[in-house]
Amino acid sequence: MKVKEIREKKDKELVKMLAEKRESLREVRFKIASNQHKNVKEISLLKKDIAKVLTVMKERLLIKEA
Repeated sequence: MKVKEIREKKDKELVKMLAEKRESLREVRFKIASNQHKNVKEISLLKKDIAKVLTVMKERLLIKEA
């Protein structure tokens, strides 16, 4: 997911998206541990998406404080 797409979303959508991404990451980790999932790179992609969402949320927080 691109940062531009994330910035277009509202705060509530970002919180929901963050929860979904974290849940997906947890599920992928369990599947890889039990040899049900082969795409290990998906973990890094999910982590990057989580970081992007958190970055946009932090930017908005800092703008509101200023």
